Amino acid sequence: MNIIRSILISALFISGCTSKFQFDIIIKNGTIVDGTGTQRYKADIGIKGDSISEIGIFRGDLALKVIDATGMVVTPGFINMLSWANESLIADGRSQSDIRQGVTLEVLGEGESMGPLNNRMKKEMKEAEGDVKYDIAWTTLGQYLQFLEKKGISPNVASFIGAATPRIYLIGYKNRKPTEEELDSMRLLVRQAMEEGALGVSSALEYVPACFATTEELIALSREAAKYNGMYISHIRDEGDDIFRSLDEVITIAKETGIRSEIYHLKQVGVLNWGKIDGVIQKIDSARNQGLYITADMYNYIASSTGLDIIMPAWVQEGGMDDWIKRLSDPVIRKRILVDIHKAIMNKTGSADKVLLIGFNNDTLKYLTGKTLAQIAALRKKSPEETAIDLVIQDRSRGSVVYFSMSEDNVKKQISLPWVTFCSDAGSYAPEGVFLRSSTHPRAYGNFARLLGKYVRDEKVISLEKAVHKLSGLPAYNLNISKRGLVKKGYFADLNIFDESKISDHATFENPGQYATGMIHVFVNGIQVLKDGEHTGALPGRFVKGPGWQGK
Repeated sequence: MNIIRSILISALFISGCTSKFQFDIIIKNGTIVDGTGTQRYKADIGIKGDSISEIGIFRGDLALKVIDATGMVVTPGFINMLSWANESLIADGRSQSDIRQGVTLEVLGEGESMGPLNNRMKKEMKEAEGDVKYDIAWTTLGQYLQFLEKKGISPNVASFIGAATPRIYLIGYKNRKPTEEELDSMRLLVRQAMEEGALGVSSALEYVPACFATTEELIALSREAAKYNGMYISHIRDEGDDIFRSLDEVITIAKETGIRSEIYHLKQVGVLNWGKIDGVIQKIDSARNQGLYITADMYNYIASSTGLDIIMPAWVQEGGMDDWIKRLSDPVIRKRILVDIHKAIMNKTGSADKVLLIGFNNDTLKYLTGKTLAQIAALRKKSPEETAIDLVIQDRSRGSVVYFSMSEDNVKKQISLPWVTFCSDAGSYAPEGVFLRSSTHPRAYGNFARLLGKYVRDEKVISLEKAVHKLSGLPAYNLNISKRGLVKKGYFADLNIFDESKISDHATFENPGQYATGMIHVFVNGIQVLKDGEHTGALPGRFVKGPGWQGK
């Protein structure tokens, strides 16, 4: 009896101690930039559980924990509109390079997605694995995102279903139209992904086999996503010479389906195309004025990062890696495509000196990491075109390549556009472990801090309020996801606290693995993942479902 009485008294004491706390955490004395684009203001934020409970002025004794944000800015967590953290989150769920910049939601799935998969696709994925090795313990896209959440990750994750993925599932890498039966099956796969929580349909039309899809095929898949209020988002067919016709395709898909549409990493590739930016803006503005909801995202650098496939004809790559290598090994075909490769290099960068190799799968090639295509060609005493062919064959991959092809003036002009948001187009890494085996583009470590430091604070291209809106509230609205992207009562407590006078990127093309600084605290779903600029090790990230999710 005495034991029971003691337990009851202890329970009452604990209840009495905790009941006085209205909040779990209070962020006090901060300057709130709430993600709407409107003027900043000073207030406290009360967090309870995973959400913002109240915004006002609160006594510190109303919370278990108080964070003093005096002299700092408090914003919503940032949304990375194009993340390639698919595999890096499997290797390290802490997502260090992005968390330290305030990214609390990684949006995956550019063109191809981590599901749905059949057995053939799983085998191909295993064979194509690079530095990060993993078992494929999922089949559908929803299962993959659930796998990440269960494994433990610091940021939230969401994904598009890549239009190429249903195509590969049913057709493989062949250059042909789907049959009516195959197209019906592709539509079904899109519907299933949308009901599992996909954000919409994506395409990456510069690559094989995505480039084999017709506009009609993309319209058919987009119609399915539109039924669930999803988005169509596209790496357009040509970001250089043929950019206007490529934009027309996006506009046509939006017009035919009524779907909200976005252009991945908007840019004008090649010095001869830099002057087209005003025409590009005019075309998109014209479509928007006609009632079409078309937006774009971008990264804040003058160099892109992709593979050697982008400078080779699509017909050489048809059929997959084995067929691609077989063709490249044919002396007649090699000779035939040298002119195509040379032209592509010149159109993109003007020189093989501006083509930087940053990643290989084959350990015997890793010593070439950080060298330009011109330097590697000189070492091998071959032309850059022949060298590119040999590298694909020897690595059995497209490699990882940086192309210096864009204009700084155009980057600034795009940042100021009201319908542009931001992406890294990169994984989220740490300068340790498996990530030291390859290099990367500095955007993986600095893209978001670069916006806030270089372009907002130092060069005043846009205001901080507008920048935060484009990093949070606007992408959340475009993606049609609820209760994220704003500092607002009832919204999830994805929050950043940083020093606007100090936030800076440090990653360079020579040494990209350098963390950004100036981000002090980051919360994801009410849990602190960054404290005093250091990662806490917490892994509270969730699978953020799209508007068509059919779960409970």
